Amino acid sequence: MNKSTKKDLYEAPDYYQLDELLSEEHLLIRSTVRDWVKKEVSPIIEDYAQRAEFPKHLIKGLGEIGAFGPTIPVEYGGAGLDYTAYGIIMQEIERGDSGIRSTASVQGSLVMYPIYAYGTEEQRKKYLPKLATGEIMGCFGLTEPDHGSNPGGMVTNIKDKGDHYLLNGAKMWISNAPFADIAVVWAKDEEGKIRGMVVERGMEGFTTPETHGKWSLRASATGELVFDNVKVPKENIFPDIKGLKGPLGCLNQARYGIAWGALGAAMDCYDTALRYSKERIQFGKPIGGFQLQQKKLAEMITEITKGQLLVWRLGVLKSENRATAEQISMAKRNSVEIALDIARNARQMLGGMGITGEYSIMRHMMNLESVVTYEGTHDVHLLITGMDVTGLNAFK
Repeated sequence: MNKSTKKDLYEAPDYYQLDELLSEEHLLIRSTVRDWVKKEVSPIIEDYAQRAEFPKHLIKGLGEIGAFGPTIPVEYGGAGLDYTAYGIIMQEIERGDSGIRSTASVQGSLVMYPIYAYGTEEQRKKYLPKLATGEIMGCFGLTEPDHGSNPGGMVTNIKDKGDHYLLNGAKMWISNAPFADIAVVWAKDEEGKIRGMVVERGMEGFTTPETHGKWSLRASATGELVFDNVKVPKENIFPDIKGLKGPLGCLNQARYGIAWGALGAAMDCYDTALRYSKERIQFGKPIGGFQLQQKKLAEMITEITKGQLLVWRLGVLKSENRATAEQISMAKRNSVEIALDIARNARQMLGGMGITGEYSIMRHMMNLESVVTYEGTHDVHLLITGMDVTGLNAFK
C-alpha cells in the first residue's frame, strides 16, 4: 500500500458562519471523521484509485467512526444520531473520496435502513449489530440491466415453493457487491408485487461478478448480483412492505446522504484551487490575483454556501421527519451539479497539474460523473421537482 507523502491541508470553507447552526456534538463528530479521513484515506486513496481497487482495510475504521448506520438506534448497534450528524459524516467522507462514501451510504441507507424499517425483529437482531461495526458488509439490489430509472419494470422474481421462495434474475451497477456478505434484494412475486428480502452469500446459485473498466468510482467495488434458482428462506423476506414504496424509501435515505456528500467533494476542489491560486506564480504574481481566477473562486464559494444552507435546512426537516422525497431530490441534484461545475473549474485553474494524481480534483470529477447518475439521474430529479410544482407527470 503506497502512502502519499503529500500532506492533506484541507480547510473547510464556512463563508456564512454555518458552524454556529451546529451543535457541540455535530462539531465533535465532524472533527473525528475529518481527522480519520486525513490520516487514513487521503494518503492512500490516489494509489487505490489508480489501481482500481477498493481499500478493504478501511472498513473497520468506517465502523469505528460510526459511518455505518449512524441514525440507527443504539439497541441495534447504531449511534442513534440525528440526520444532520449523518449528513456531516457523509460530507467528510466524500471530501476524501466518493467511492468510500458510497460504501458507507450503501451499508447505512440501503442495507441497514431497510432491515431496520421493514424487517422483522429477528432480522434486525441478526444483521444490524454486525453491519454497524463492518463485521459483515451489505449491498442493495434494485437496478437491473434493462431497468434503471424505471425500477418498476424489473424482471427479477420470486416464486413461492412452500417453505421457501425461488429467486431468479440479475442486478447490475451494485456498489459493494463483490465483497458483500448479504444483499437486500427487490424482486416481483407471482402477483407482480415488489418484495424485499435478505440474500446471504453462500446461498446456492447466488454469484457477484465484479464490474471492471470503470473510469469513475475506481476505488469502489462495483458488481452484479446474479440469482439462478436461489432458495431464499421465508424468514428472510421483509414481511409487510410491498411495491416500490420499499426501495424508494431506501433511496430517499441514500439521496439525502449524497446531498451532503457531493458538497464535501465540491469543498475539497474549492479548497485545493484556492490554495493553488495563492501559490502559483504567472506573469509575476499569484494567479489568484487575476480577475478570471477570482471570478471562478467567487462563484465556487457562493454555490458551496448556498448548498450548505440547503442541506443544513434539509437535515433539520429530516430529523423532524418532515422532509419530503421531493425536497431531498432537489438537494441531491443541486449538490451534485454544483460539485461537478466546481470540479471542472478547479481543474482548469490548476492547468496541467489538475489532471494528475498529485491533486484530488480529477479523481473527484470522475467520481462525480457516477454520483450525478446513481440514486436517480440529474434529469429524473429535475422532473421530480417539476412534477411536484406543477402536479403534472412528465414521466409517462
